[in-house]
Amino acid sequence: MSDSYQASVARSRQIEERLAVQPGDFRMLTGDRPTGALHIGHYFGSIQNRLRLQQAGAEIWQLIADYQVITDRDSVGEIQDNVRNLVLDNVAAGLDPERATFFTHSAVPALNQLLLPFLSLVSVAELQRNPTVKDEATTAGIKSISGLMLTYPVHQAADILFCKANVVPVGRDQLPHLEQTRVIARRFNERYGATFPEPDALLSSATLILGTDGTKMSKSKGNVVELRMTADETAKKLKGAKTDSDRHITYDPENRPEVANLLQIVSLCEGTDPASIAEEIGDGGGGGLKKRVTEALNETLAPLRARRAELAAEPSYVHEVLRRGNERATEMAETTLAEVREKMRMVY
Repeated sequence: MSDSYQASVARSRQIEERLAVQPGDFRMLTGDRPTGALHIGHYFGSIQNRLRLQQAGAEIWQLIADYQVITDRDSVGEIQDNVRNLVLDNVAAGLDPERATFFTHSAVPALNQLLLPFLSLVSVAELQRNPTVKDEATTAGIKSISGLMLTYPVHQAADILFCKANVVPVGRDQLPHLEQTRVIARRFNERYGATFPEPDALLSSATLILGTDGTKMSKSKGNVVELRMTADETAKKLKGAKTDSDRHITYDPENRPEVANLLQIVSLCEGTDPASIAEEIGDGGGGGLKKRVTEALNETLAPLRARRAELAAEPSYVHEVLRRGNERATEMAETTLAEVREKMRMVY
């Protein structure tokens, strides 16, 4: 375990302790790329954490990262529908637009203007060394990294620092991006005077949920269980989930990852130990396991799906949520940009 990772873990633990007694000290920034509907990996891996922070009383800024869609693809696709679905999924899950600010990149010009001074604070070599960018390019099959993708960590720094967020929920794989944000904040403060906090990572303890084919759950692979699916669609999707040939169900993540994954989903839904669930299913085989997963998941998601249907029936709902959120984000970004220009002596 590297020293930088150990330091991130230590700071994350301190945040958890402070959240319990001083939640008002925290402003959280989190976001989603509108490349498709959200799935259960998002729900258990990040949305539940957002809801926990909201319940604790932290201030929440929820970014719909529409500009980031073209970091690793040639077009924006069905972006209008995707943005709408992201808002519906998050709100139906429990994120309250009265307590969380929903906004999009493209609607907040002042946020994106921060990219220019921030780029002056990092070298090309630093950007090229970022392991997360390399991994994302490899995953997407990209051989020639675009300027946008190369500077993605700096754009993310603008996302976080425009509202002076001091906590960002991430997994370990995203720590290099957040560290770049901390470096940019530190260098700006050193060069121009104290302006930005150095945001800390709130590390997620969620277990990675595999897709129905046994690989990482990904919208692009079509191996996901979407939050918006009906109960029947969920059952059909899970019926094709990969298991193995051993009929006796055991919880063995190392040797039986696909079976362990399905048991983990049941565990997350029911709040019980996956090994105990395996014992209950016993010789029920893959069929028995999939039946248990389907029932647990459909029961857990039923309230979300019902609420989503209600929200979707109001044509102007998403537009109004984004209108209010974009106005607030624009006001915040313009205030921060004005402060940056003042510190840089660029007010004429």
